[in-house]
Amino acid sequence: MNINFTAEDWARIEKTHMDFWSGELDRPILFLNKKRETEWPELPFAPHFWPELEDLSAEEVILRYEAHLEAEEGWIGDAFPKQWVNFGPGIVAGFLGAKVGVDENTVWFDPSEEKKISEIYPKFDRDNYWWNRVLDLTKIAAERWKNKACIGYTDLGGNLDIVASLRHTQELLFDCMDEPEEVQRVCKAVTTIWIDMFNEIADVIQTNGCGNSPWGPIWTKSGVTTYMLQSDFCYMISPAMFEEFVLPDMYACCDAIDVPFYHLDGKGELPHLDMLIDIPKLAGIQWQPGDGVPKAHEWIDVLAKIKNGGKKCQIYTSPEGAKKVSKELGGKDFIFQVEGSFTPQEAKDFQEMLRKEDCGL
Repeated sequence: MNINFTAEDWARIEKTHMDFWSGELDRPILFLNKKRETEWPELPFAPHFWPELEDLSAEEVILRYEAHLEAEEGWIGDAFPKQWVNFGPGIVAGFLGAKVGVDENTVWFDPSEEKKISEIYPKFDRDNYWWNRVLDLTKIAAERWKNKACIGYTDLGGNLDIVASLRHTQELLFDCMDEPEEVQRVCKAVTTIWIDMFNEIADVIQTNGCGNSPWGPIWTKSGVTTYMLQSDFCYMISPAMFEEFVLPDMYACCDAIDVPFYHLDGKGELPHLDMLIDIPKLAGIQWQPGDGVPKAHEWIDVLAKIKNGGKKCQIYTSPEGAKKVSKELGGKDFIFQVEGSFTPQEAKDFQEMLRKEDCGL
């Protein structure tokens, strides 16, 4: 694979990002990139679903991914070459036998058969087609891209999200009220399986030598695992139910991951923020306010709460948004994925400006 990213660049990425996690970096992490046109269009979710791609071998899918990695003009700021194995959020449900559906915008999962919560007993079937497809793609990429590009973890999903795909969301909401002990049992089983799957994928990714990263813009060096945890289902439940059904999963997953992050998705999850901040092992929180509301950089009170709670924070923002947050809260401990096009020199100047904002100059 022909990409413009050297061993010296990877050494710089490792020092910068690990200094960030240890609290020694005096500025925010800044992600930027630029891309040129390629022969093939961007790959959709789970590319083998599509009629023109469904017969591709795992090796051929990886070649498609490589075309887009090679199309990058450069990784600007603190960005680095990465391709994540994208089968849609919550693919563990597919690993556990749920039906998998797709359109041009998303992937979804439905129960393969109708069962009561008391009849669901999740098991890790290593012969499952989806599990082996994800594992094969990860293994081939790890070998082909060794010391060149990072492989992002597939989006495994959150425990209640996965259970909802095995049960149906509405039914699971009733189960949380009517059969809480059964919900806890199934959630615990899913969490145990989730950790086993994560560890197996992590072992493959470590052989690549280019660190660890989920779908979101966070990175740790090889041998130090990281992941973006989530629970979309918790948008619909009370803090008491979050504490009962989600928090045990969060603690278990955080214990299994060296640098765990959490994807806080929408204002409906804000009632659970205090409990997330109180998880000692949780390293940081990504804030995505959702559509139809102010952008992430406008939620200064939320960002301040995350930072003052001792957590790192990641947001998607504009150059002006990154400047606003750095000026009001200090850029240190933030990760900014910044929209727009920068030259390498412009990126360096922008980094320096954010460092000065952090110092109050």
